[in-house]
Formats: sequence, structure tokens, C-alpha cells
Amino acid sequence: MYDFLIVGAGLSGAVLAERLAQEGKKVLIVDKRNHIGGNTFDYFNSDGVLVHKYGPHIFHTNSPDVFNYLGKFTEWRPYEHRVLASVDGMMVPIPINMNTINTLYGLNLSCDEVSNFLITKAEKKERILTSEDVVLSHVGKDLYEKFFKGYTRKQWGMDPSELDASVAARIPTRSNKDNRYFTDTYQAMPLHGYTKMFERMLEHPNISIMLNTDYKDLEKWIPYNKMIYTGPIDYFFNHCYGPLPYRSIEFKFKTFEQETYQPTGTVNYPNDQAYTRITEFKYLTGQKHNKTTVVFEYPKAEGDPYYPVPRPENAELYKKYQLLAQTMPNVYFSGRLATYKYYNMDQVVAQSLTLFKKIQAELKTASNGQKIPLLQ
Repeated sequence: MYDFLIVGAGLSGAVLAERLAQEGKKVLIVDKRNHIGGNTFDYFNSDGVLVHKYGPHIFHTNSPDVFNYLGKFTEWRPYEHRVLASVDGMMVPIPINMNTINTLYGLNLSCDEVSNFLITKAEKKERILTSEDVVLSHVGKDLYEKFFKGYTRKQWGMDPSELDASVAARIPTRSNKDNRYFTDTYQAMPLHGYTKMFERMLEHPNISIMLNTDYKDLEKWIPYNKMIYTGPIDYFFNHCYGPLPYRSIEFKFKTFEQETYQPTGTVNYPNDQAYTRITEFKYLTGQKHNKTTVVFEYPKAEGDPYYPVPRPENAELYKKYQLLAQTMPNVYFSGRLATYKYYNMDQVVAQSLTLFKKIQAELKTASNGQKIPLLQ
């Protein structure tokens, strides 16, 4: 008898498994894939280069609790990610900042002058409803078309005018010279990779792992008390309201017999190419190797679910599944896929730690003989 069946061996499932195991609970983790770590899984390829199987994952957070919790399972390598965009035959920093504007337009503006420059370019909008509205209201049409319009069309398969404002709201614009992609307090990478971190997290004797397995094939045969589900919520309910839309990505890896391939960790290609970006892993991992491996990302409609498509009709569809989830008193839904929301890694960890405290409180209440309320 397992106390908990956890569906999915990614960040959400692994954090909850580790916390519950420390409380003395017996946990079984089941995953369809042949590895732990979910989308953050990394491995050494045939050339000996450490790569991320599902595209680059760069850890950053403002939460000391999240950083210190994961730090129990890995040493950290300080790393600040930098991204360039290939625009008008030039490589310029993204997010847009002072260096971007001055390089692109051949100017020498100060910080205040860049702010004024962007104000003069911005188009006033009475209502901000779409991603196009967000960008035009911040940087105007020219920068919108150079950096955002084509990239968004490739990434999402639709025009920015069709996407919720939240998509573009994630991308800042700066008037200073800060070329870092993220500005969080803690920016680092697991020194020996994500997979090693997951292995240490899940090595507790109370944790059992089954890979290459669909939980639906065994849940009737393996006894357990409660389930933590981190997979697609529509799959859990057999797509009874129809499938929730996702965007997927095709990753194409190439290895070159040279030290480096490009000038920084990631280069975005907003306009001309079919791929959206190229990432070179040695920048992220700090590995020393006489070869280098990069990954080209080609967004597509079908495949593994990576990005929930943020449109109002999809949010309404998810709400139907969410209401069903609230009728399942012995199932907890957690993580990106189960809550149909794009979270950064630190947000997934924080959500999981919060859910653990909720479960802990419920278990304590149950042990005192009191009635446990339904999950909210």
C-alpha cells in the first residue's frame, strides 16, 4: 500500500515526493517517459556534451526558500543568461534596452533619452487586450515588427493580435544597459546538471519509481490512498470536454568541432528563419569541451505539450476541467500541465512546497479524527 501515487517525475512530482518521503510516507512515482526530471532532464550526448533534451532550462528566482530548498540536492554554478536577437543583420540584446536602441538606430542615447525615445514611439491604446496591444503601447510599431510580430507568429502559430496580453507582458523593456535576460536575485545552474539534482532528490528509501508507464494502466492494480497528478488535466478526465490546446516544439541538435558556435547562450531569430532560437549549452553548463552542441527550436502544433495557448476560450475550457477536479477529494492537481498555466521552474517548486504544507495540514487533521474538507 502506497500513501501517495504521484503521476509525473518532473519538478512538481519530485518535490512533493521528496517532502512526503521525509514525512515517512510511502510514495510511488509513475512517468510515461523513460527518465526522471520531466522537461528539465539533461544528459551527455554521444560526443560527451551535456545537453538539455527538451530545450534550455535556466534557473532563476527571487525566492530564497526555493533556492535553498533545491540547494539541498545540488551545488550551484552562478550563471546569468544573455540573449541576442538577429535583427536587420545585427546581433542586439533582448530584452530591448539602451544598447539595443543605440546599436539598432546608430544613436548614443542616455538612459533618460532612451525612455523618451520609447515614449515617442509608443502607440496609445484605450484598452490593452492582446499581446499586440501590449507591445505597441510600450515600444511602437517598428520595434514590434522587428522583434515581436514574426517571433510570436512562429512560436504560437497565430498573430499577436490573437493572443492574450499576458504573453507579451512577460517580456520587459529597459532603458538602462542591463543585458541580462533575467534580473532575479538568484541566478544559477545545477553544477552537475538537473538530472543529478533529481537523482539526489528522489533517492529516499520511501520513494519508488516506475518509468515507461501510463498511470492509467496500473492505478487499479496498485493500492494507494491519495494521488498527486501533474500530467495534462484534460487527459485525466479523458478529454471529456475536448482537448486543451498546447504548442509544441521540435528540437534539432547539432554538434560542431569547435569551442563555441555563437557569441552568447541563446540567439533569437524573430523574422527570417523557420526556427525561433538557437541555444548553445556550454554557456549554460560551464562545461569545458573541444566540441560544442546547439539546439534549434521549431515550434509546431502537434507533439509533447509545452506551452498552454493563452486565449480566453481556452481559459474557459480549462475552468470546466478545474471544476471537475474540485470533485476529486483524494486527488491533488499540481504543476504546469495539471493547472494549464505556464510557470517558471521556481514557480513550480514554490507551488509544490505550498501544496505540501496543505497536504501536511490535512494529514494532521485526519490523524486527529477530524473531517478533511474537499480540495479547493
